Amino acid sequence: MIPRRPRILVTCDRRDGGPADPAGARVRPRRAEAYLNEVIVAHLRAAGATPLLVPPVHEGESPDIEGLLAVADGVVITGGAHDLHPRHYGQPFLARVGPIDEARAALELPLARACLAQGVPILGVCGGMQAMVVAMGGTLVQDLRTQRPSAHDHEQASDPATPWHPVRAWGPLEGAVGDAVNSTHHQAIDALGPFAVCAEAPDGVIEGVHLPGHPFAVGVQWHPELVEGGVYARFVQAVAAPLGAA
Repeated sequence: MIPRRPRILVTCDRRDGGPADPAGARVRPRRAEAYLNEVIVAHLRAAGATPLLVPPVHEGESPDIEGLLAVADGVVITGGAHDLHPRHYGQPFLARVGPIDEARAALELPLARACLAQGVPILGVCGGMQAMVVAMGGTLVQDLRTQRPSAHDHEQASDPATPWHPVRAWGPLEGAVGDAVNSTHHQAIDALGPFAVCAEAPDGVIEGVHLPGHPFAVGVQWHPELVEGGVYARFVQAVAAPLGAA
């Protein structure tokens, strides 16, 4: 019997106005859409997994977390151009906070909690790592430039398909990361909750975390899909191992 490919839930981003039709005779207004950068899908497929895309919930809707996990072997919580509302980690607004998407928070925070409680393999990418930590009682630096002025610039102006700063990784990320990573974030992990650090920038900003004792619960602060695929491959290997999949 051929082992089936691991099924990975991947959370999507959303925007109120998607691409409009170019100027012409047809009427094609911009409309809201859920979307995902295809390179993430490509990395998961290349590693041997089947991605299943999960859009944010609608306002006032409660996600069917158990139903989602019933069909999935692992979860990727992706990043996006948004921040978590500080109320999710017990703080008022203290510094610059970007656009807030409560529809994503309403899905991703309980999804992360369920994965961490039930031993479901989970990978958090950039804002996804922050969601994982906040879901378990951790907190964030709301704005590095304001609250950590000694930190390096973590909002690179260049194409994030190129590395921006060095990184040192160990534990579950050892061997899955190069010497440098991209950087597109203005927030960072502050209080870790139950997590432990497994990657760090030279200025001490936390770049990777994991949950000790969990089969695979890892978050990275960069976007590995744009610079290398080692993190996704490591994640899919962990998901596939109990299934006997390649």
